[in-house]
Amino acid sequence: MSNPTKILLQTTIPTVEDDWSIARFSRLRACLAGLRDLAGAPLFEVTARDRSRVDAPDPILSNLDKLAVDSLWLFAVDTGDGLTKEDCQGISRFRKRGGSILAARDHMDLGCSLCSLGGIGEAHHFHSKNVDPDVDRRIIDDPYTTSILWPNFHSGANGDFQEIAAVEPLHPVLTDPNSSGGRIRFLPAHPHEGDVNAPPGDPSARVIATGRSRVTGRVFNIAVAFESSDEGGRGIAQSTFHHFADYNWDLSAGKPSFVTEPPGDALAHSPEARRSIRQYAAHAALWLAARPISFDARSL
Repeated sequence: MSNPTKILLQTTIPTVEDDWSIARFSRLRACLAGLRDLAGAPLFEVTARDRSRVDAPDPILSNLDKLAVDSLWLFAVDTGDGLTKEDCQGISRFRKRGGSILAARDHMDLGCSLCSLGGIGEAHHFHSKNVDPDVDRRIIDDPYTTSILWPNFHSGANGDFQEIAAVEPLHPVLTDPNSSGGRIRFLPAHPHEGDVNAPPGDPSARVIATGRSRVTGRVFNIAVAFESSDEGGRGIAQSTFHHFADYNWDLSAGKPSFVTEPPGDALAHSPEARRSIRQYAAHAALWLAARPISFDARSL
């Protein structure tokens, strides 16, 4: 029996019921924890937690390199104070020793504490921090929620799904032998996704998937993958944590009260899109762990 990879699902805010706390990522946790290899053994051991408090180093993140964790999935749901200097140092040491990281944020400046991380943090562009050098991308894309400024790429309503495009050469995370074209095609839609790009001068990083705005037709980056390098283990920078949130997998899971955009219902009527979304999460976890992209499909 192979040893399961230890995954930590972690938000950058303390537990707040009416926010994007870790309880709102329960379906992702169940998906990853339920995956089995071809012999029936669990592939992952999943722990999920919020940060302890905002005015002190988090006891887990600041010591992450010393703990029995293989892969960190960091959901940056804060407005700028989600990571302390000590947290960033612990995360950086963790990656340096070979740990892998998926870092996801959202629109405008939501999750901008990621800017204090080197490497994967540099892949994230915000409204006021690490601004995208391409001035053509510093424009409002979602015109409906007027309180949210760029970056806010509109891939569709919560509850709908978007068709993504894999960037050649096809990355292992995007493979899907059971779909048309042999690649993952769908992810959850969201009215205002963030902005990610491969940091200039980092040969380990490249864009692996793009989306297209339902409003402007503008192409935007969905995910940037980092290969293992002298900087540390593998990584993925994701344009929005809504690709993994319960509400975007299943509207019946509910949402924080401040989410007011009218939802869609296309995902509920598409078994293929729902499978594609779970498969993306599974493949991302396997690739980050440097495990073969192989599992018992019945456990997905």
